[in-house]
Amino acid sequence: MLDYLDDIPGEVNAVLVTGDITDHGTPAEYQEAARLLGTCRFPVLTCPGNHDERSAYRAVFPDGRAESPVNQVHRLAGATFAMCDSSIPGRAGDLLDDSTIDWLDEVLTAAPRDEPAFVCFHHPPVRLGVPFVDAIRQFGEQRLAELLQRHQHVLAVLCGYVHTAAAATFAGLPLRVAPGVVSMIVPPRETGTIIDYRLPPGFAFRAVGEDRGLVTHFRSL
Repeated sequence: MLDYLDDIPGEVNAVLVTGDITDHGTPAEYQEAARLLGTCRFPVLTCPGNHDERSAYRAVFPDGRAESPVNQVHRLAGATFAMCDSSIPGRAGDLLDDSTIDWLDEVLTAAPRDEPAFVCFHHPPVRLGVPFVDAIRQFGEQRLAELLQRHQHVLAVLCGYVHTAAAATFAGLPLRVAPGVVSMIVPPRETGTIIDYRLPPGFAFRAVGEDRGLVTHFRSL
């Protein structure tokens, strides 16, 4: 995937990696991830997933904050990206805790109202019809929905976790799920296995139009 990005003509404003930077959260895995992502010629923005370990993550991807969770805000290319930590240590199904909700509210309040903002995290806060992941999705979603409805400059919610491309609506906003780059989840109407390692890696291109509409193109390699 990184080789493909390196070869494309033109520029990409940012590469979003919404969680599960590693599989087991070990220091060696983070060092390898940092080495690989460091080869990208575009800015790389990350946030943790349920396979990540916060202290090891921070050792390689410092966020300038000593406390947990790992939340970061980036403003580039005329947009605000709020990278939220939806992981809860020791759990698979997760939520945005109270401190993250408060932090996100502050970030969106401070963001320019005439520029788009994107709220990004690992776990989707909606059911996507995939029982395996729906059972361990992001819960407590009503608090997030109420927050987003107060900030009309939020353009979309972007996440990962599902290991397959998906599109939904949350709090009246587009919710877009990027596919996986290592393993893919088989659609629930297919039988046999949940995860297929033979399927090609995929990712999503996002583009904001002049009318501030969001266009998404999914790509497999």
